[in-house]
Amino acid sequence: MPRDTMTASARFDSDPEFRNPTPTPDRPSGYHRPVTTTHDPVQGSPPIVLTFAPSDPSGGAGLQADVLTLASMGCHPLSVVTALTVQDSRGAEALFAIEAEWVADQARALLEDMPVDAFKIGALPSVEIVAAIAEVLSDYPDVPLVLDPSLAGGGPESPLTDATMHALRDLLVPQTTIATPNGHELRLIAGEDEDEEPSIADCAGRLVDAGCEFVLVTGTHEASREIVNTLYGKGGVVRTDTWARLPGPFKGAGGTLSAAVAAMLANGLELAEAVREAQDYTWNALRKAYRPGMGQYLPDRLFWARDESDARDGKAEASPSADARGSH
Repeated sequence: MPRDTMTASARFDSDPEFRNPTPTPDRPSGYHRPVTTTHDPVQGSPPIVLTFAPSDPSGGAGLQADVLTLASMGCHPLSVVTALTVQDSRGAEALFAIEAEWVADQARALLEDMPVDAFKIGALPSVEIVAAIAEVLSDYPDVPLVLDPSLAGGGPESPLTDATMHALRDLLVPQTTIATPNGHELRLIAGEDEDEEPSIADCAGRLVDAGCEFVLVTGTHEASREIVNTLYGKGGVVRTDTWARLPGPFKGAGGTLSAAVAAMLANGLELAEAVREAQDYTWNALRKAYRPGMGQYLPDRLFWARDESDARDGKAEASPSADARGSH
């Protein structure tokens, strides 16, 4: 029986109670399959990850990119479509949001059939969809949730409405294991009306205070020669990773990172280690990015398979230098 997800949205508006690696000799730089995992498979299945995201026909971002990343990292991907889009490698031109009831029904059909080891949430185009997903996930509090708060909503350069951002912060952030915003997204989600220029640390602290266990702030949108990614928790900074900035522009880099974090959590890694492995995978996918169309470069999420094939053919590329990343 379809769930009344419009009721969940109405409750959001009216009921405040409802809104309540550094390379080493034995581990060279670069991600290599297979993954060592502590996952306890059910009847021999790989770890299962359910992702909520808009469809991207180009395969550069969105649902298709999540599925490719998760499969590349040894997981079985389940997918719930939140929107259909018209887009290519240059960007999106139009978006059609799926009815919230359909989003919830897609998820519940899968969850009643298969045990899930992690959730990943991408761009969400409406308050109704945010509320519907929040209601579904509230039944699975012990499953890790990775939130990639893309503010474009999967649409053509149109940021989410204030209402959708508030719903995201009030309904999903308290259920989130780790959020992966860039600095711009973080300030928009966690900023207050009286803020002039809130610091990244203050904004990350606000999300943690709101119930998000960890916040990985990526430095991709900062004007710097290197990218500095910082993981925050209840005690402040947990780890910082510095990466060489690669030429782009790239489509789907942030979604690749968040999907990789979900994959590593599903594989049984502790969170800080999952973040480290996911960054390593993403950086190498970007290092091997390709440009199949007239727009942006797409991460090569199967770079490791091509590296192994080249190695068998005697064409192995030298490993990137150790100064590609610094961690502490």
